Amino acid sequence: MKKLAHFLEKAFTSITIMVVPHGNHRSMNLKVPIAGIVIPLLLAAVGSGYLLYFAIDGLEYKAKHYAMVEKVEFYSEQFDQWDSTVTALKTVEAEFRQLFSLESSDEVLENVDTSFIGSLEIPDLVDDLKKTINSVEEIKDYLRTQKDIYVATPKGYPASGRVTSKYGKRKDPFSGEATFHSGIDISSKLGSPVRATADGVVSYSGWTNKSGFVVVIEHGCGFSTLYAHNKSNKVKIGNKVKRGEIIGYIGSTGKSTGPHVHYEVWKNGRTVDARNYVSEKS
Repeated sequence: MKKLAHFLEKAFTSITIMVVPHGNHRSMNLKVPIAGIVIPLLLAAVGSGYLLYFAIDGLEYKAKHYAMVEKVEFYSEQFDQWDSTVTALKTVEAEFRQLFSLESSDEVLENVDTSFIGSLEIPDLVDDLKKTINSVEEIKDYLRTQKDIYVATPKGYPASGRVTSKYGKRKDPFSGEATFHSGIDISSKLGSPVRATADGVVSYSGWTNKSGFVVVIEHGCGFSTLYAHNKSNKVKIGNKVKRGEIIGYIGSTGKSTGPHVHYEVWKNGRTVDARNYVSEKS
């Protein structure tokens, strides 16, 4: 406390400042406490520091602003330079899409345009090609989808022979009553191979009292097929099969009038007319 009192006493000790004017004017004596001089000087120093800080910060902001403007101008120039090449690549892409719709290689060769338009600068071209990757991937995705549908769609007859009973309403061969026939019957020689009509996975292979030995295959894209009255099955549940692969043998098991395969095509959970998928023999 004594030190604080001593400090305050010193701080408020007055000093005399004499002001001597020119001419015959009287001189003036000003008594000012020491604190009255020191405190304004400290405030002035602090204020000057803040002014300097804000001035430097403003200069940095301007520098960043000008750098950003320069970048925007640079990229704008680059986009203008690459525009012609991108346009050319999109034109070529459209031509490729048109070529994909042609039916033969001869038509492709007759219609393809081998001329090149656009930039020949390698860095620009590489950059343009990177930007068109998404379009190329769209084409690949389309082709993948089309291939999946092609592989999954049943095609051809499951066995050699002739169709003895069609899809739809018919007279039951045992009761004589009108019934709905959910597949087609293909008469064939006993023991002849029964083949898968599309790639897929065997979801059932076993015996039923009505249909004898049956094989069911899931193909994807909403398709599945059924092969009934087999003499025996060659595949088991979970087996992967390819189109044309032997899955069983012609028989007359279950409720049957003779050696044949009862063949069904299912699409999205419902039977459809299998004759629409047997335009070619296996």
